[in-house]
Amino acid sequence: MAKWREVCRADEFRRTKKFVHRRKEVALFKLDDGIYATENSCSHEYSELSEGMIMGDDVYCPKHGSRFDIRTGAVRDLPATRPVKTYEVKVEDGVVYVKI
Repeated sequence: MAKWREVCRADEFRRTKKFVHRRKEVALFKLDDGIYATENSCSHEYSELSEGMIMGDDVYCPKHGSRFDIRTGAVRDLPATRPVKTYEVKVEDGVVYVKI
């Protein structure tokens, strides 16, 4: 069963942050309208999305250039063909929580 996990204060990162809980890696992305979370690994081949370039609402995989929608995890560009998992995020009293 998924539980809310405290990640950090919202002001501790600018655009991206990697969060690890047990062996699960999560990438956090700060967009104009809020903070979003996806699994940190590209679905095509292991590469940390938290290290990728953000353009608009998308993150580009730093290894092969696959592009994913940060809000939904949907694939927007090859070579990836499978979406990445997304996680619920909430901010309370300036603290970011992810449900994993």
